Amino acid sequence: MHELGVLNSMVHTIERIVKEQNVTKVHKLVIEVGELSGIVPRYLEQSWPAASYKTFMERTELELIVIPGIVKCRCCDRVFNAVYNDLNCPECGSMDMEILEGDDIIIKEIECC
Repeated sequence: MHELGVLNSMVHTIERIVKEQNVTKVHKLVIEVGELSGIVPRYLEQSWPAASYKTFMERTELELIVIPGIVKCRCCDRVFNAVYNDLNCPECGSMDMEILEGDDIIIKEIECC
């Protein structure tokens, strides 16, 4: 479970950013998690208390937005949700695809008070 390490890294990055902006408290953190990112949103939620423990973000609310894993089949050019279709093209059955979106994890918003 590497989600805790990802969150620890984010907390340190956000801490640096908010200090540069002279902010002392973060009310909410919004993260976009792609279905194809290799990150499990449920594990992020479970790891958040440990990652934020005894930091300035200990009372910060975590909001996750899951971004669908959209791909394009390289055989027939069909665009589809890879996870919904078990990584197989619903048109031709190919597993050769190009990822269009949903393979990132992005800090979308840092809401300060």
